[in-house]
Amino acid sequence: MNASRNHDDTHAETTATDFGGRENLTAVETPATLRGPDATGDGTIPKGSPADTGAAKKRLPRTRAAIVALAVAVAVGVYYFEFVAPFESTDDAFIDAHVTTVAPQVAGRVERVLVNDNQIVNAGDVLLQIDARDYESKLAQAKANLAAAQSQLAQAKAQLAVDQAKAEQEHANLSAVEAQASYAQSNLKRLQAIGISGVSQDQIDSAKTQASFTTANTEVAQNRILAADAQAGLSQANVATAEANVAQNEAALQQAELNLSYTKVIAPEAGRVTHRTVEIGAYVQPGLALLAVVPTNVWIVANFKETQLALMRAGDRVAVKVDAYPHIKFTGHVDSIQAGSGARFSLFPPENATGNYVKVVQRVPVKILLDDNSDADVVLGPGMSVEPKVRVN
Repeated sequence: MNASRNHDDTHAETTATDFGGRENLTAVETPATLRGPDATGDGTIPKGSPADTGAAKKRLPRTRAAIVALAVAVAVGVYYFEFVAPFESTDDAFIDAHVTTVAPQVAGRVERVLVNDNQIVNAGDVLLQIDARDYESKLAQAKANLAAAQSQLAQAKAQLAVDQAKAEQEHANLSAVEAQASYAQSNLKRLQAIGISGVSQDQIDSAKTQASFTTANTEVAQNRILAADAQAGLSQANVATAEANVAQNEAALQQAELNLSYTKVIAPEAGRVTHRTVEIGAYVQPGLALLAVVPTNVWIVANFKETQLALMRAGDRVAVKVDAYPHIKFTGHVDSIQAGSGARFSLFPPENATGNYVKVVQRVPVKILLDDNSDADVVLGPGMSVEPKVRVN
């Protein structure tokens, strides 16, 4: 029997070192289990036995893996809810600005070009000079015409004064003639009342002739008054015409001065000169685009999907990455959201009421203002690509 037990122990030890010498004892194969229950009689494996140690070693890696997995899940969750979920981003975004096209207001040959490509200018700076000799001559002519018109106005006013004086004189003559006519009529009536018994017939006839003569003189005086008043009215109209002529020549003088000033093409606002197409000696016409001025005040138009706008509001903070300057961090905020998709305001907006319809997620332009872009080493212009990331609430 002892020999049989030794054989069983030897078999158990051999089994425990199988598979590369790793401990592989089980509760069935250990010598203790082969011999029967523990001496205590409760059927349990004593604490610290080889079976208990093996199970603990198996549970330890599983516990560590579970802890690591939990930590990774927590880290991923924190990262998602802190750095992914509260942000909306797009790569369909570009810088935009109010680009001002500069064109001349008068025609002429370019005498000087005072700016270069991409040069920074201030509002009011002279960009180019057009030959001003023709406009200087027109200005001198306008001044001469104004002087002549002013002289004609003075003559008209003087003539008006003369005619008004003549009219007043005729009115005074009428009063004298009317007085003479009244006296002649009174004298005739007096002589007729006396009759031939007191005066001669010649005296009566002479009084009648005098009365008729004074009456005729009264009518002549009245006609002269009418003529004098008409002449005074004509002179007054001539004065008004001369004044209008003066005003017209003053306006022509102002226009000539403006045209002369227009020979200096100035910058309408501060910015950077771009797309310069004018050269010295070129003949330019009014309205012909010569160059453009891009202001330093630029913004971003980001075309977000409509499904990204649920929580986006004006004032939300934005982190901006400019493709041209990946090492610089720009910041800004949402200024406004366009009331309508970009496709709706395109040249050919979609017409969904005809044909087959396929739903497409629309993009809505969002205007983003930069907080500060005054860095002299940074050039931001319309059309440059950016990637904004908006932190939504």
